[in-house]
Amino acid sequence: MAKAQAKAKVKEAGKDNNYANGLIVKALSGYYYVRAEGEARNSITVQCRARGVFKKRGLTPLVGDRVKFSLTENGEGTVEELLPRSSELIRPAVVNVDLAILVFSVTEPVLNLQLLDKFLVHIEHAGIPAILCLSKQDLENDGGDTEEAAIAVSSVNRIYRRLGYEVYGTSSRKSSGIQELKERLNGHLAVFAGQSGVGKSSLLNAIVPGLTLETNEISNRLGRGKHTTRHVELIDIDGAYVADTPGFSQLDFGELGIEDLGYCFVEMRQLSPDCKFRGCTHVHEPGCAVRAAVESGDIDQSRYDHYLLFLTEMKDIKRRY
Repeated sequence: MAKAQAKAKVKEAGKDNNYANGLIVKALSGYYYVRAEGEARNSITVQCRARGVFKKRGLTPLVGDRVKFSLTENGEGTVEELLPRSSELIRPAVVNVDLAILVFSVTEPVLNLQLLDKFLVHIEHAGIPAILCLSKQDLENDGGDTEEAAIAVSSVNRIYRRLGYEVYGTSSRKSSGIQELKERLNGHLAVFAGQSGVGKSSLLNAIVPGLTLETNEISNRLGRGKHTTRHVELIDIDGAYVADTPGFSQLDFGELGIEDLGYCFVEMRQLSPDCKFRGCTHVHEPGCAVRAAVESGDIDQSRYDHYLLFLTEMKDIKRRY
């Protein structure tokens, strides 16, 4: 009955081309699943097709899009208009994200700071605030490598808190840190990202009681997990939306220009105006404020090493094309 009433409200709002507002929470096989906003929110999700005019204009509705939509006679709907976007991720294709939770396990798989920095580069380039979540903190006391896990946690806290990133520690099995992370998500459209097998789905299952996202254990032979999420879908979490995103463990620098890389390292972005030369690459130029900060210890050596590694990788990509 409640669902029928919600549909009636949506239909009423769609009269005279005054379309209802909604949020695309899933896109699959040419259909867009739109969650109605306002009074009908949480009551109705409408399976929609997009108007052909979007294709003619080179536009594609994406998960996270806020839209105007109408109901058709068969109870389905039509996406009529895309509202302006505040951010856009290309892989995975999700828009209007305003918080990124980068999930890295302290063990199984071993925490990889190089991969963490690569994720941060992409998130900074997209202009999305990021927080770090160190998962599986129960494993260090359950047959895991306690010393290795402790070093990983210490390194992240030492390097990244100083840069202004928030760091949360969680254990899905013991429910530790879950409530704090859930409260941090409130009011946001957030994306969970991280290496395959770090426990993103387990974490979401712990945050949302009753949610049963498929999870897989780490392959001991390969040292990595299988992809368990097949498509992007927004999960409603009491005043927040979270996207569990497939394919976010494969990152390349195809979308970045070489000149963008330094900007994506927070500490380099802050120091670049003090470099002697405009457009300094922070590699060989005299009077480079970034290199001086590395030598003095104000910039962590591992962060600078990763910057150089990514710069080389980007130059190799440009040469190939």
